[in-house]
Amino acid sequence: MTGATMLKDLFDRWERVWHEGAFDLVEACIAPHYIRHDETGDRTVPREDYAAELSRLREARPDIRIIVYDHSFDGDRAWYRFTMRWTDLESGEVRIRAGLQSYRTEAGRLAETWVIMQPIGSAWGDAVAQASWTSRVHGR
Repeated sequence: MTGATMLKDLFDRWERVWHEGAFDLVEACIAPHYIRHDETGDRTVPREDYAAELSRLREARPDIRIIVYDHSFDGDRAWYRFTMRWTDLESGEVRIRAGLQSYRTEAGRLAETWVIMQPIGSAWGDAVAQASWTSRVHGR
């Protein structure tokens, strides 16, 4: 299997974790210790703890969607340009937030990530999103 094929398969599974709550796939997606660099700081999270974080996030935002506009795979690296969209359970209002995320993989699993998020209410100006995290918009 080529590196690009392995990454496509990995992110197809990872999309199912996020969009379908398929937490049984977390072990196949995340390294035993996941290194995260995000707006809360740098940390190393055991896979099981990160799965629990995702579960709590889905409880708070059950309709969360990660809308991808562009991505790239290269060797053991991937990056995504995306917008998160969810309904705030208290107000009923739809929220959006644009971001960029880069990943490093090891042995076909996510090992490290760098996340940059824009403020709530931000979005990319793209007219068309990708149909899935690993598909392409025509012309890109």
